[in-house]
Amino acid sequence: MRETGLDALRRSAADCTACDLYRRATQTVFGEGLVHAALMLVGEQPGNDEDLAGRPFVGPAGRLLDRALAEVGLDRRQVYVTNAVKHFKWRAAGAGKRRIHDKPNQDELEACKPWFQQELDLVEPKIVVCLGSTAARAVLGRPVTISAVRGRLLAAPAGPPAVVTFHPSAALRAPTDEGRAAVLEQIVDDLRRAWTLALEEGDATAPSAATALPASGPGTGPTRTPRAAASRGARRFRTGPTSG
Repeated sequence: MRETGLDALRRSAADCTACDLYRRATQTVFGEGLVHAALMLVGEQPGNDEDLAGRPFVGPAGRLLDRALAEVGLDRRQVYVTNAVKHFKWRAAGAGKRRIHDKPNQDELEACKPWFQQELDLVEPKIVVCLGSTAARAVLGRPVTISAVRGRLLAAPAGPPAVVTFHPSAALRAPTDEGRAAVLEQIVDDLRRAWTLALEEGDATAPSAATALPASGPGTGPTRTPRAAASRGARRFRTGPTSG
């Protein structure tokens, strides 16, 4: 198979020592997805599951992201998914010394910036979706409050315009089923707006029969009101695990 520019970049990033995060991480977790995708989704950093698997968004937050994409009628084959920081920053917690997320600092974001910028240049997305405040800061070059800017089209200093939304982990952290469902619904709304904007650029195409989810899957059927969707989402959270 012919190597792409992203393949070469991924191999180079595997040996990154630009900051100290590589010392405690299992491996570099590089982005993956459709080359020249209309949408690039950017998270903060890999988590424990991603660090072990070497792939982005494969843990509980990733499964929730897949669900949100499905609600829009998309799947991972139609987007590019990555993180602003490529190594897992963690701290030990509890008697079993479980590895839990530790927020990357500005120096660590800056150290990873060249990798992200090269991904951006190679994928050439029409719209970047920032999942969470850290990703938004990395893309926009300034801190933002998600509740104040989510869903709006924002100019980015070194790339295409961006749409900011919550990171899927925000839904997992909500204390109630209804709260989790409400956050998920907002993520879905913002992803839908970002996809609509990408379509308006003219190069993206709506999901085809070959790539769309089955008719019985999420995102099909009549349009639901936010209240009805939140109620349905709450039932989904009650019947399934939120971590794994």
